[in-house]
Amino acid sequence: MVTVLNYQCRTADKVESTSQNYASLDSTTGYVGMQSCRECHQSIYDSYIQTGMGKSFDIASTSKSSGKFDEHQKIYDAIKDFYYQPYWENDSLRIKEFRIEGKDTVHKRIETVSYIVGSGHHTNSHIMNTEGYLTQMPMTFYTQKGHWDLPPGFENGGNSRFNRLIGLECITCHNSYPEFTLGSENKYEFVDNGISCERCHGPGEVHVKDKKAGKIVDVITSVDYSIVNPAKLPIALQMDICQRCHIQGNAVLNEGKSFMDFKPGMKLSDVMNVFMPVYKGREQEHIMASHVERLKLSKCYTVSVDRAEKQTGDLLTPYKNALTCVTCHNPHVSVKQTGIAHFNTSCNGCHTSAKDGLCTEKQEVLSLNKNNCVSCHMPQSGAIDIPHVSVHDHYISIPVKDSTISKIKEFVGINAINNANPPATAKGRAFIAYYEKFNFGKEVLDSAKKYFSDKSTADIKQNFSDLIHIAFLENNYENVIYYVEKHGTALQILSRKSFGNGDAWTSYRIGESYNKSGNFIQAESFYKRAYELADAHPEFANKYATVLSQNNKVKDAMIILQKTIQAYPKYPAALSNYGYLVLVSEGDTAKAMNYYNNALALDPDYEQAILNKVGLLMFTGKTESAKLLLKKFLKRNPDHPIAKELITKLNSI
Repeated sequence: MVTVLNYQCRTADKVESTSQNYASLDSTTGYVGMQSCRECHQSIYDSYIQTGMGKSFDIASTSKSSGKFDEHQKIYDAIKDFYYQPYWENDSLRIKEFRIEGKDTVHKRIETVSYIVGSGHHTNSHIMNTEGYLTQMPMTFYTQKGHWDLPPGFENGGNSRFNRLIGLECITCHNSYPEFTLGSENKYEFVDNGISCERCHGPGEVHVKDKKAGKIVDVITSVDYSIVNPAKLPIALQMDICQRCHIQGNAVLNEGKSFMDFKPGMKLSDVMNVFMPVYKGREQEHIMASHVERLKLSKCYTVSVDRAEKQTGDLLTPYKNALTCVTCHNPHVSVKQTGIAHFNTSCNGCHTSAKDGLCTEKQEVLSLNKNNCVSCHMPQSGAIDIPHVSVHDHYISIPVKDSTISKIKEFVGINAINNANPPATAKGRAFIAYYEKFNFGKEVLDSAKKYFSDKSTADIKQNFSDLIHIAFLENNYENVIYYVEKHGTALQILSRKSFGNGDAWTSYRIGESYNKSGNFIQAESFYKRAYELADAHPEFANKYATVLSQNNKVKDAMIILQKTIQAYPKYPAALSNYGYLVLVSEGDTAKAMNYYNNALALDPDYEQAILNKVGLLMFTGKTESAKLLLKKFLKRNPDHPIAKELITKLNSI
């Protein structure tokens, strides 16, 4: 069992709210889009669209891409045995996946890149759009090294090929807020092209109406509450705007919140708590987007904020005497266009001969480094979560010479980096996520259990979804069913549609548990509820259709699968299962084979489609073809029991 570490939180991090409600915080205030801002703020717009945020997400084009493209730009995933190659075909960027056996290409899949993510300062990642469903593609261009490789998380056997879902958590940091299809995990009606003005200033509908109506505020002497100017927010609320995306970790949403709920001027902890693991002996390690977290560890930050709190200062610039993100970074100007002198000037604002003293390093070292404070005190190094990149560590510190990192990585707990006192449910859900999403051991599930009691029926009802989640991850299906039966009205209370599909997921986990236990009638009820709440989720549809066929409702199952394939035609499970039902209900062997082949064209290693195809080949008397397919499958899966049994049977014929 591991624990939650409660780090101390200074006064500046405890601001409850702004002194007056901004119009942009009202739930009725709408977004207007960056082009509306441009009408009055052309020069800022022209500068901003050249920044990393302005160039964060866009349609794939030759101007957007930083990649190299020639016949040598191939990568090979040795574990999954796939090659990948990017190339342009007219104005379309393609990624080709292929597999070679001997001198023969035995698999080829070509997909079109719809969007490129990343400004090109560090990386370009690639997204495909299939009828609104967004998924990440298996190639990233690492611009600092100038080469292609698998994306982060795809290496070491984790290659999900063209199937990694781009959910709301991903897209709401890399882009403006989208129009999301409720009842899906990754389907969108509309996605914008880049992080817009309103991500930092809030929805601008009232602001635009006021200005067009002639309601002008003298911002030199007053605050314009029609829209948020981050420079006029209290320090903690200003930092929360940056923290929304520039603290990367295990984000746990508060009850009823979504990743689209945060608006500038709010406390980030009112929407989510972001956790990070703490390792003894690895304090100097940092991840790609840990800028704010690392800055807050710096003495420069803590001392300056404490100093600012003791001074009255300018109420219109409450951060004036503190070191915050905007002290060094003008959000409207690209870091590439910001000279080193600007950053050093920020340092010299405090470190002068009249104040804290200048750098004590030897003059020859200073000269060698061109008196660049950042190069020594914010060194550039690799991030532990993203390969092939080098970023500045925003933990401002005195460099320690000849320091060594312990080879032993001791996990001591987790810390909520944006909230000193996160709620108990957030702590428990953070531990669940560390097991489910971040591949921690089962000890984190033991830690999660202490936050969700099941000692009484009242406890079970209060903690129902979390208890189901933990038991399901433990493969303890008996416990899942026990909680359902003790609750008594589980099916009735699982009725809420939401961006996170919380009730749908709980229903799905219960359906899976009944299915694993052989109770297909109860499984159908809960799969059906999951599908009703999230009918744009292909997996929920597929499992519901499967149990319908098990319960002799083949026509109903086929209707569900047909609808799913029409909505998302690149889901191998639905194609394979539909082909099987075509064979069972219609006896159409050619049509069934076509669906199996379509599934295998998408995923040549998809087990169920291979076994279905082998069965059909045997049924139609094509024994040698069945043997060949099985031998290829067994070469990659030598211990597969069903395949071994089938090959033995075929060899005996």
